[in-house]
Amino acid sequence: MKLAFAKAALAATAIAVAFPAAAQVTSIAIAEPSIAVAGSQALQAAYTQIGTANQAARTQLEQVQQQRATLLRQFDTDGNGELSEAEQTAAQANTAVLQQIQGLDQQIQQIQQPITMQRIYAIEQILMQYNASLQQVISQKNLQLILTPSAVIYAVDAADVTQDITTALNAKVPTVNTTVPANWQPQRAAVQMYQEVQEVLVAAQQQAAAQQQAGGAAAPAAPAQQPVQGR
Repeated sequence: MKLAFAKAALAATAIAVAFPAAAQVTSIAIAEPSIAVAGSQALQAAYTQIGTANQAARTQLEQVQQQRATLLRQFDTDGNGELSEAEQTAAQANTAVLQQIQGLDQQIQQIQQPITMQRIYAIEQILMQYNASLQQVISQKNLQLILTPSAVIYAVDAADVTQDITTALNAKVPTVNTTVPANWQPQRAAVQMYQEVQEVLVAAQQQAAAQQQAGGAAAPAAPAQQPVQGR
């Protein structure tokens, strides 16, 4: 019995010691830099401007990508939209078609390069104000620690300050220049952020497409309910 009481006392002491230490860290938040940048007004406006200015190139890019898809489709024997290992082996064995695909890949890269550089240049300008925007949010909310969502198991919605960073970015860098200077070389951080922003935008497009598809699939069920409602 004394041993049990001793263990209970030790446990209570451990809790009493640990709780104040944990209570000291109260101002913790999470933020996703790529989402903050992707949601900024400057980036969205820049992407729109770049897309409009390169409309002819984008049309050409779509045509070349369609040609490439057509060449690959002849090896997609099961018609699932992907090439299995066996199908890839067959494609590699066809030297003539493989050379055509490689040539189209080079065209795609050449067409995409100016657009990509303009986007990275826009992102680089936004990143120049990111740390200042982050510090502003830290000061306003008296934060002691900011983590990325991937490093957190659970957090309430109020802990996410990504939108606050975006708001600060909108004030500090409302617009950016999309004309790339001569001999400009992008910083590594800007290239990395561009890749992350692209992933965010692709994920958003996929989510929107899935929601639209789900809504379209649910729509035909509505007429079947009308007779029930009329009774």
